[in-house]
Amino acid sequence: MYDPKVALPRLYAALLDAWNRRDAAAFARLFTADGTTVGFDGTEMRGAAAIERHLRDIFADHRPAAYVAVVREVRLLSPGSALLRGAAGLVPPGESSINPRTNAIQTLVALEDGGEWRIELFQNTPAAWDGRPNDVSALTAELQRAADAR
Repeated sequence: MYDPKVALPRLYAALLDAWNRRDAAAFARLFTADGTTVGFDGTEMRGAAAIERHLRDIFADHRPAAYVAVVREVRLLSPGSALLRGAAGLVPPGESSINPRTNAIQTLVALEDGGEWRIELFQNTPAAWDGRPNDVSALTAELQRAADAR
């Protein structure tokens, strides 16, 4: 089995890269056949085909902001299943600064099949942290450092 501590950060990076390139097919190929993603607004898409269709519509409609992320944890859940937790921010098109209103906590659950890891669930949860502006500022600063390092 390919080490999840190596494989999952690469899988996560490939997912966000596909988004940043506005490549719906590449994004969807990273999922299991019936994998699920939950978007920032709560939209649920189940299955690689549905994910690709939905993202193709989004990418055709407008140019979304680009992700910048940091990995917080990678943990083997059982043989062949693993969890990645990350934090992400978005840089709007034509800008260089993270928009703190779109910071998110992201969770990725992956399954290994035949030496290849695929996403079973990707959850994108707003990191609004109501009443804790210092936490929002700290996360935004961390993500901005990651953006500046790219």
